[in-house]
Amino acid sequence: METLNHLQWLAVLALPVLFAITVHEAAHGWMASRLGDRTAWMLGRVTFNPLRHIDPIGTLLVPALTFVLVGFLFGWAKPVPVVYRNLRRPRRDMALVALAGPGANLLMALGWGLVIEFGLWLGPETAWAALPLVYMGAAGVLINVFLMVLNLFPLLPLDGGRVLNALLPPSLALWFARLEPFGLIILLALLVTGVLGAILLPLVADTVALLPGARVVMELFFV
Repeated sequence: METLNHLQWLAVLALPVLFAITVHEAAHGWMASRLGDRTAWMLGRVTFNPLRHIDPIGTLLVPALTFVLVGFLFGWAKPVPVVYRNLRRPRRDMALVALAGPGANLLMALGWGLVIEFGLWLGPETAWAALPLVYMGAAGVLINVFLMVLNLFPLLPLDGGRVLNALLPPSLALWFARLEPFGLIILLALLVTGVLGAILLPLVADTVALLPGARVVMELFFV
């Protein structure tokens, strides 16, 4: 497949990145509302409207800069507020709320994989429509799988850290929760040193291989 320049890649990545991050947050709010806490619902955060979730720095500036400077996408949306005491079974329900975000990313990755297959089905006769679908679908698969795997990393404030905190005995969970203020610093240190990539990329590749359109994603991003 033909190689795209940075500007073309940014155009291809814009929608997948935007929705991968914002739908992830909306899923947290939706699950919380199902489990007893309607805070996010009342604040209008249980919506697929990206404007309600965008953080100007984390959703727009940081992903663009990291992609252009190091070829690596990194970003975040405005966190969805969840009031712990409103949940019916707080420890268990916080884990379910946390898992809803990565679960949404997995579903979106599957959907983008089907977009790839549809683009391939259209064939070269309609390349004007097929190629954008294939490239955008491939970007959507990669971004959503990466966000799913990254967010399941067992470090607070990531979703995996929330799940681990719910599974730990209360005394250990209290100690683990004290690390949350340093979580972003630890994550950035792992990213800069290459440790995070060494852990996550094999998991991303293995997950992508199970999805529709895997051949195209592997050819574009892993070969």
